[in-house]
Amino acid sequence: MSSGAPLNVTNPNYDIEESRFGKIVCYDQSLLFEKREQKGWESGSTLASSLPFFITQLFVANLSYRVLYYLTRPLYLPPFVAQILCGLLFSPSVLGNTRFIIAHVFPYRFTMVLETFANLALVYNIFLLGLGMDLRMVRITELKPVIIAFTGLLVALPVGAFLYYLPGNGHPDKIISGCVFWSVALACTNFPDLARILADLKLLRSDMGRTAMCAAIVTDLCTWVLLVFGFASFSKSGTWNKMMPFVIITTAIFVLLCIFVIRPGIAWIFAKTMKAGHVGDTHVWFILGGVVLCGLITDACGVHSITGAFLFGLSIPHDHIIRNMIEEKLHDFLSGILMPLFYIICGLRADIGFMLQFTDKFMMVVVICSSFLVKIVTTVITSLFMHIPMRDAFAIGALMNTKGTLSLVVLNAGRDTKALDSPMYTHMTIALLVMSLVVEPLLAFAYKPKKKLAHYKHRTVQKIKGETELRVLACVHVLPNVSGITNLLQVSNATKQSPLSVFAIHLVELTGRTTASLLIMNDECKPKANFSDRVRAESDQIAETFEAMEVNNDAMTVQTITAVSPYATMHEDICVLAEDKRVCFIILPYHKHLTPDGRMGEGNSSHAEINQNVLSHAPCSVGILVDRGMAMVRSESFRGESMKREVAMLFVGGPDDREALSYAWRMVGQHVIKLTVVRFVPGREALISSGKVAAEYEREKQVDDECIYEFNFKTMNDSSVKYIEKVVNDGQDTIATIREMEDNNSYDLYVVGRGYNSDSPVTAGLNDWSSSPELGTIGDTLASSNFTMHASVLVIQQYSATKRQAAVTAAAATTVMGTVAGVTGNNLESAGGDAKMTRDAHEPFMKSMYEDEDEDDEEDHQYGIHR
Repeated sequence: MSSGAPLNVTNPNYDIEESRFGKIVCYDQSLLFEKREQKGWESGSTLASSLPFFITQLFVANLSYRVLYYLTRPLYLPPFVAQILCGLLFSPSVLGNTRFIIAHVFPYRFTMVLETFANLALVYNIFLLGLGMDLRMVRITELKPVIIAFTGLLVALPVGAFLYYLPGNGHPDKIISGCVFWSVALACTNFPDLARILADLKLLRSDMGRTAMCAAIVTDLCTWVLLVFGFASFSKSGTWNKMMPFVIITTAIFVLLCIFVIRPGIAWIFAKTMKAGHVGDTHVWFILGGVVLCGLITDACGVHSITGAFLFGLSIPHDHIIRNMIEEKLHDFLSGILMPLFYIICGLRADIGFMLQFTDKFMMVVVICSSFLVKIVTTVITSLFMHIPMRDAFAIGALMNTKGTLSLVVLNAGRDTKALDSPMYTHMTIALLVMSLVVEPLLAFAYKPKKKLAHYKHRTVQKIKGETELRVLACVHVLPNVSGITNLLQVSNATKQSPLSVFAIHLVELTGRTTASLLIMNDECKPKANFSDRVRAESDQIAETFEAMEVNNDAMTVQTITAVSPYATMHEDICVLAEDKRVCFIILPYHKHLTPDGRMGEGNSSHAEINQNVLSHAPCSVGILVDRGMAMVRSESFRGESMKREVAMLFVGGPDDREALSYAWRMVGQHVIKLTVVRFVPGREALISSGKVAAEYEREKQVDDECIYEFNFKTMNDSSVKYIEKVVNDGQDTIATIREMEDNNSYDLYVVGRGYNSDSPVTAGLNDWSSSPELGTIGDTLASSNFTMHASVLVIQQYSATKRQAAVTAAAATTVMGTVAGVTGNNLESAGGDAKMTRDAHEPFMKSMYEDEDEDDEEDHQYGIHR
């Protein structure tokens, strides 16, 4: 090319040769840099430099991945499927060889720039993988998962070698280094993706799920060891590495350096430099720079830069707040922006058409099926000797086929060292895709966990009568939810005769940033000796606050649990846990929070939907707490003496109000509680004008009278209890009476019944103004900002098997109507703003086996309150 002529950067000439290791492309290196001989707009090569092309590639990669991700999620497919499909979309067999893609999106001359950024993203992604892995999870208490993991590895590795050398599979000229990478990619199990699949299917807390997770952890760690030995054993030309002893020794020295120098050094530096527990930008920069440095060290040692990044992630102390800081700053940028470039690189290297020239189609099917079945058959046979049920063994075997980014890393490492040629690389990529396509849908539709016979009689507070243990499930989303709920539990009068057992569950949304260690975190097993050494993450702060309640109260026990789940199915975790723990009362936080000016903020609509779903599906009574700092300010007088907390129970009538009275009654007996029960009785005018509502009220009135009589009889000599009856004629009269009570005697807590699907003459005209149906008519009025500025409100719904079945039937009808109307998607939302229903809305996801018995118990409540 003459020096005086401008370069043709828009249509460059490439010399391309095909080989079994991919395309060999030759081009003029000056094409990497834009040369504009013309001025300004006269130049026709505005997109000829690497930066505009890279921005275009970044946009195309992210758009393609996001579209495929949202298309595959409704099919219950893991993100790994969208990652592979994103790469294969731009493979030479699909769009990669089209003229437009080669000229304007992924030109050959800028492939090295693309690979550089993709490998950098991979290094930091592997660092996050090590950062999110807590080695304390490796404490295996049973031998079953260890045996399953090692048996699967010992069988999968030779089977992988056999399939690799199978005639008709790929180019006949194969090398042993390719066998190693092929076998390791086949045998590995990706623990984070496996934990996420179990979380999606609600199997994290099942025995099968725990066994599969422990086996996956062991397999994951063994895969890293095998991968490091693979890097050390072979050179970048695919031959035996003569420097292997030196590589292994230097890598071992670096591992010891991480354990005894880097890990304690980071802890010491942060302890000396952090002020008041605050992590600065310098600390984050220090960690991010350390990732590149450790990757450079291990790359110089000969075991790839990802090894150093992974080890450095493991070296950061797990109980340090810097982990959360790094994940917040790095995860979204990596997963959402840079990592799709790595998937594109994987796809550009896969050529299905070229693979079929060397691979028999029947042999391809045999290899893929064998690759998937080897883990299942091995696990099933092993389980027969360990007395694991066949159904669980099949599920564990399928889960051991879970693949992820690590398997692609293994394949690309083999591809970079020319251990794997293009046909074998493409074949294994397709095999990984098929294996990932099958795992989660197979478990979702074929594996139904056996539900425990959760038979317990005490599903309501009214049944307990203050004579047996009260078991409560307290749910919190964020740290501000804790204070109100703990205050409520502390005034619930735990005694030796009727102790209080609290199961505190921290509800965490399952997002892309959620690490596998958080998915399986279960604070029930945390020893009390570690109380003072808790990490400062939010989950541990919540656990610490709850567990502090039992320090000065021998009649109260607390267990803390962390549950990670998507918002759409979070109510299932709450209800299943309530059934497992046999609780009789669930406490939920109201979705709106108190603002600094004393009013209720907008709140989280997803939390409101969770509350509505729990009310519809709960196996016991439910209470929603509208917290306004319950008695936090007025709890002590200026003399330091405890002041009585004023509690008002507003009784309208019906089962929910009887349940609310039972809970308020339970608070009586403490010197700090003063209870006022106000019963609203409809006047003659209200009964005449109500019609059918009055007839329903009269049917419930007999049971209400007996309940009130029993309460008055047993508290007649208690000076801390006051009973008042107010005659009202409509809802406006009721509100005026409550407002008068509030003006005369400011209360700390109102306890009311939800009154779901039950009308009363004393609330006539109020239903039309309700904005929060989960609080009921009276509760919604009390929670409004213009009514009271400081009193908390506890709205209680009593468990009813009949109402629960009716709610499920109504949800099914709503789902059918939404389907007929053409509403698509996983979740259907009714026009009235009701809760979103999941895919199992046509039947109760946790139908009790004793519903008939519960209905009999309910009938006993209606016609025989005290015997």
